[in-house]
Amino acid sequence: MKTFLDCIPCLIRQSLAAVRLATPDERVHEQILREALQAASQMDLSWPPPAMAQIVHRRIQQICRNGDPYRASKDHFNRLALGLLPAFRRQLREAADPWNVAVRLAAAGNVMDLGVKSGLDEGEIRIALEHCLTEPLEGDSAEFAEAVAAAERILYLTDNAGEIVFDRLLIEQMPRTKVTVAVRGSPVINDATRRDAETAGLTELVPVIDNGSDAPGTILADCSEPFQRHFAAADLVVAKGQGNYETLWGVSQRIYFLLRVKCPVIARDIGCPVGRMVLRRSDSGPAADFEGMG
Repeated sequence: MKTFLDCIPCLIRQSLAAVRLATPDERVHEQILREALQAASQMDLSWPPPAMAQIVHRRIQQICRNGDPYRASKDHFNRLALGLLPAFRRQLREAADPWNVAVRLAAAGNVMDLGVKSGLDEGEIRIALEHCLTEPLEGDSAEFAEAVAAAERILYLTDNAGEIVFDRLLIEQMPRTKVTVAVRGSPVINDATRRDAETAGLTELVPVIDNGSDAPGTILADCSEPFQRHFAAADLVVAKGQGNYETLWGVSQRIYFLLRVKCPVIARDIGCPVGRMVLRRSDSGPAADFEGMG
């Protein structure tokens, strides 16, 4: 499994991108860079990258007095996704296998990750979505459909703003009385919060909760007790994106991960190329414990 040691260069780049969004002051940029490097030197290198990212992004928000530096970007990608929604709804209505199409669109939407690529442009997003019906999908969407049909309580863990609009297309294909959606408890990078779920229209479809955490993943020890109860009670968890994969792989066989591979380390870990859409059920294993990281 990918650990923090694999991702120091990415974290430093991400830290600079975030602080530049928060303030034009180059002195603050330098301060954040130095603090990130210092924090990295003191980290337990077995921790997953989201644990370190949580610390750095909290510090950026504190110093810059900006609780959501990516808010404008999140609003932009939400608007973009909502603008594309009618065309993809038509595709679903006309599809021979709407479930497979919805799974692919949800996976393709995971390209909207500013933690991995801060300079992501609309062209890349449109290409990813337009090609997702013909590109390979690493995983069995029919097996996933059977697991969803058999489940009584489904917990759907979202990832990014914008992407959450395409999650809605997949959730609409599910038995919605069984589904609860979870978002981040506080802003971090461009991860979706309740405001984004409302914009995407998810709050009109299913119950939406937050996980009580500001980590760009799902570190169970850092999540609220209500969220942990929902997680424990779910007999199927759908976890979107690399951050959730990094923090939840091996926690339970009840989890299906749905993501687009966006870095060589994850590609090596999963065993497929960068850019591949992946649907994979977790191996079982002991839950990781990262208490005390914040």
